[in-house]
Amino acid sequence: MAATLQTIADELGVSRSTVSNAYSRPDQLSPDLRARILATAERLGYSGPNPTARSLRRGKVNAIGVLLTDNLSMAFTDPYAVAYLQGLAEAASARETSLLLINLPTDDEAGRRVVSNAAVDAFCLYCVPDWHGALDLIRQRGVPIVIGEDPNAFGPDASYVGIDERAAARRLGEHIVSLGHRDIAVVAHWIVDGGVTGEVSADPDDLRYYVTGERVRGFRDAFTAAGLPWERVRLINAAANHREQGSAAAAHALDRHDRATAILCTSDVLALGVLDALGVRGLAPGRDVSVTGFDDIPDAEVHGLTTIRQPSVERGRLAGELLLDPPEDPAGRRLTLPVSLVVRATTGPNPTKEQS
Repeated sequence: MAATLQTIADELGVSRSTVSNAYSRPDQLSPDLRARILATAERLGYSGPNPTARSLRRGKVNAIGVLLTDNLSMAFTDPYAVAYLQGLAEAASARETSLLLINLPTDDEAGRRVVSNAAVDAFCLYCVPDWHGALDLIRQRGVPIVIGEDPNAFGPDASYVGIDERAAARRLGEHIVSLGHRDIAVVAHWIVDGGVTGEVSADPDDLRYYVTGERVRGFRDAFTAAGLPWERVRLINAAANHREQGSAAAAHALDRHDRATAILCTSDVLALGVLDALGVRGLAPGRDVSVTGFDDIPDAEVHGLTTIRQPSVERGRLAGELLLDPPEDPAGRRLTLPVSLVVRATTGPNPTKEQS
């Protein structure tokens, strides 16, 4: 039979709680008694209290659950996700807390099971659509929550760290129309469900995924303010936020007689794929076709990509701090971070000189 706390207590003639204190509260014992307990435990093959059981007794597991509805591998391959999680991990490590990456299935029932079984002290909703059926269960668990997308998804009690997505995208759109572009395409992930890459017809106000919707609506704001009807803009869905899908999406804007002179993307990753597509066709970014991204990942600077810079590492770090060490003032738990427009070589004047 495997040794237990009680086995060691009986062997030494002490109480079970005394043996437990040797592991969890060593300051309560004399150094000699603790040494005797640990030596006896080693001799009997006892490795220590079950961490799961101990966590349940304390009502705390020292872990933040990070929810993603995209493929879990994005946490290791998507440059923005990597930077965000770096900041979140820094905050967690400073407070001796771990991160548990949780792939939330898009199916509501499966998602509820995942949330129900997650042994965590708090949730960070990194990439979760506000229509997911598991959100109600997350609310019911009563643990701290921080969100980074729709600031209104959980009401005023949830912590929030994000950016004004719509205003940031509008700045990109204004930059493009100021250069005289009128034949414009928008490449975005998650415009429609189903993993299809191709041109689609959709009202920006009807887009279900918050970040995509806000960025597309920001583009529209800039275009319509400049007198460019939204109906003239080609909206292209990318099946995934991957570079190769950005390249595939770009073909729908480039391989036609009325080629777009500017392509705006809702992420740098998609924009880098568009740059790949230009290279294959012998087109120069910023001269033949202007391209913009969003996020300012490291490769954006390498490729001279015009984009929106947002503080990705800081955003993750602040999210972790709000979960683990929230300020007393509720207003301090709602943070909208500044962004900046970074103009580089991939944008330039409309090469057709048409200002229609």
